[in-house]
Amino acid sequence: MKLFLKRLSRLQYLGLLGFLHIFFKHSFWRYLWLFFLFGFIDIFLQPYAFIQSMAQVIGMVIAPIKHGFNPPSPNNYTHTVNYRLPFNGTYTVVNGGINRKSSHSWSIQTQRYAYDFIMLDQEGHSHKNDGTSVSDYYCYGQPILAPADGRVIEVENHYKDSRVFGNGQVDCTAKDIRGNYILIQHAKKEYSLLAHLKPQSINVTVGDTVSAGQVIALCGNSGNTSEPHLHFHLQDTPDFYSSSGLPIYFYGIKISPAPYYKNYDSRPIPPFNPIENPHYISRGYEVSPSDV
Repeated sequence: MKLFLKRLSRLQYLGLLGFLHIFFKHSFWRYLWLFFLFGFIDIFLQPYAFIQSMAQVIGMVIAPIKHGFNPPSPNNYTHTVNYRLPFNGTYTVVNGGINRKSSHSWSIQTQRYAYDFIMLDQEGHSHKNDGTSVSDYYCYGQPILAPADGRVIEVENHYKDSRVFGNGQVDCTAKDIRGNYILIQHAKKEYSLLAHLKPQSINVTVGDTVSAGQVIALCGNSGNTSEPHLHFHLQDTPDFYSSSGLPIYFYGIKISPAPYYKNYDSRPIPPFNPIENPHYISRGYEVSPSDV
């Protein structure tokens, strides 16, 4: 039934035909606007995702004001902490970068410099079989590491993995779009968020101190996600909605173009020069710790 409703919700896009009433005055074209009402099905199916999306919209207004409309950027922000990649092995950046074209979510300031990491095989595929089981995905269940020394201030660990369809469709049943996550304070105004973690895999609790490279959880598919991956970003306050995202200057990394990336993602790869930016990463590139 739920799958049927999700397919039915796609009828909302027929509402776009309502624009034709500008050229054709017959009332038939105006009635097509009513198809937009099918969009309420998505709200009904994922009400918590809708509520959090609205909170993010409010945060988009608050965050710039807090920084005097001069948000942190690679040009004006320097870390007080050294950050490593939050994993060992080789992962591919599928969302994220240091400019608008490569950004995970440029307008959502908290996630402006966020990254989504997955594992791809030599043909550019993120999974084996048909991709309808979380265990099909190469990164699922892989160890997730603390990116730097710090103290755990928030943990969520009880959400189930979201269903995967193998076609990019999202089915978020969790009350939090982050799913299972860990928030770590590394400095006065530096907090890292690691999200979409595997259910019951988090092995730290609020108040624990962690060391860079320590295994703290496993990669999962909880929350608002279409397939298993790690969402990682830095923010300047504990608040998920009104923080400003911080550009991440990684230490000890190897970065190179991901072979066959276009087999996974048809979007053009944004311009990026690893030689000019040896401590930053961007969509379409493979990354791994240089000392592993």
